[in-house]
Amino acid sequence: MPTLLLEPEVDELRNRAKRSRRNEWLLAAALLAPNLALLAIFTYRPLLDNFRLSFFSWNISSPNSTFIGLDNYIEFFTRPDTAQVVSNTVIFTVFAVIGSMFFGLLLAMLLDQKLLGRNFVRSMVFAPFVISGAAIGVAFQFVFDPNFGLIQDLLGRLGLDSPQFYQDPNWALFMVTFTFVWKNLGYSFVIYLAALQGLNRDLAEAAAMDGAGSWTRFWRVTLPQLRPTTFFLSITVTLNSVQVFDIIHTMTRGGPLGDGTTTLVYQVYTETFTNYRAGYGATVATVLFLILLAITVIQVRYMDRENKQK
Repeated sequence: MPTLLLEPEVDELRNRAKRSRRNEWLLAAALLAPNLALLAIFTYRPLLDNFRLSFFSWNISSPNSTFIGLDNYIEFFTRPDTAQVVSNTVIFTVFAVIGSMFFGLLLAMLLDQKLLGRNFVRSMVFAPFVISGAAIGVAFQFVFDPNFGLIQDLLGRLGLDSPQFYQDPNWALFMVTFTFVWKNLGYSFVIYLAALQGLNRDLAEAAAMDGAGSWTRFWRVTLPQLRPTTFFLSITVTLNSVQVFDIIHTMTRGGPLGDGTTTLVYQVYTETFTNYRAGYGATVATVLFLILLAITVIQVRYMDRENKQK
């Protein structure tokens, strides 16, 4: 027969449960407090301060600033170079994200096979990701230089002229995009490789037994299982590519012809530290933050909708 608890015993159990929950909350607060404090000091406070600064005119070398309201934002949306800078940012980001993820997945699928020396090749693919972007930029200057670069030498052997990577804005943007993809390819590669090794192999084997070809198995079995990984990479690679500075600064300094490869992040640098207009630089940074926030929210809402439909 079940044991009947007396009222005092029931109250004691309830009190123990409350104390246990309270202790768990206190432990969670103790563990989270240092991280939340660091986020507040080094992330949220600078973010709010940057937003405040965007309403001021401030020469970074001066201790004084002047409140000008929305003048910086009006200037940003009416300046003739804004369209070029935004276009550079969009083109660079789109091709950098697609290139990094597409070739990262291809290499991950290739090196997921049992091949001779695959561990060494995996290390070589990932190695550029941990190298400084400035060092990569300097190295690739010897690749793209139209006078003595590697591409010039290879095309010269074929009787062809090298593109003017440092004179033509379109070729210059291609140059920095290619360099960024080459450097950051290892990141997408490692994430996709880990995801491939965690897939349910039984589904692919069952599809093969049903007569599905390689492309069908990839499209119908492998790719749907990689959707969470693709979603994660789409956010992280986008954030990483939009914030690129070192490669552009090393290879082109935002040129040629003024703004040939200038992105929003690089414009923040030039306006703040070259033109000494910290207020306008803060405005560009705020606009970029709002764009990234909107993209992230759209991606998260899309992924949530996909998960609810399953």
